[in-house]
Amino acid sequence: MLNIYKTIDGKITKLDAVEDGCWVNLVYPSEDELKTVSATLGVEPTFLRAALDEEETSRIDSEDGQTLIIVDTPAMEKDDTGVVYSTLPMGIIVTDRHIITVCLKETSVVRDLQDGLVKDVRTQQRTRFILNILLLVAKRFLQYLKQIDKTYNYMERQLYKSQRNKELIQLLDLEKSLVYFNTSLKANEVTLEKILRGRIVTLYEEDHDLLEDVLIEVRQAIEMAQIYSSIISGMMDAFASVISNNLNVIMKILSSITILMAIPNIIFGFYGMNIVTGLPLDQFWWVPLVITGAAMAVVAMVLKKKDLF
Repeated sequence: MLNIYKTIDGKITKLDAVEDGCWVNLVYPSEDELKTVSATLGVEPTFLRAALDEEETSRIDSEDGQTLIIVDTPAMEKDDTGVVYSTLPMGIIVTDRHIITVCLKETSVVRDLQDGLVKDVRTQQRTRFILNILLLVAKRFLQYLKQIDKTYNYMERQLYKSQRNKELIQLLDLEKSLVYFNTSLKANEVTLEKILRGRIVTLYEEDHDLLEDVLIEVRQAIEMAQIYSSIISGMMDAFASVISNNLNVIMKILSSITILMAIPNIIFGFYGMNIVTGLPLDQFWWVPLVITGAAMAVVAMVLKKKDLF
């Protein structure tokens, strides 16, 4: 999908054709769209295809007056088990007159820009526009991390009520998401530090302040991801121990019940054998019942005293 936007009268406006100072957004582009953009804007084809690799890591590159910035953006999807968080590479290509963004899927960051939800965004100010995108990415990481924290707290309360596999599987998904977030945020931090040096992207004084704000947001997100990951990992270990302990208690109770149930089988087995003689009061039918009850009471008291019942 190919869309073209430009800031006109302070608003993001959709265009039908490419103009100077416009923003070209590519979402899961076809080969024809890639060839069209490459031929029209003179963009390196390798730059356009770089972000289409899901395994591409955050980096910055420059060639022939064109700059490629790849950042990992957070993504959220819903499936049968709940909400799944992941990351996607997004390519930002800067030329002398245009800005091109490339991504495999439509992200909330690009959607906010398209809908004009971000103030003071001008496509003509290319460096400023890039920094606004990076700031949106960092804020979206923080937003999703807060959602993960709320989900974790809810599942923790559910696990206190009943230890079910569903909640444990959801915790595993959250832990995996936090690993993705932490790895992507660290890679983004390295890329932002390279931009801050000003060797590849020209920065003005106000751009330095904005980029430092982005770095602060990213570092805060890294700390949050590490803290949440440690909490979830520790909680899962604790609940695994609780579940194992509960299983031991259940097995202990079942073993005690088995011992008690074996007593009447042994006693009635003796009294039921014709070859056995000399058993106490074998001519009275109630004697085995009394002996069985007394034996079970004694064994139950012993098991209770040993905290096995």
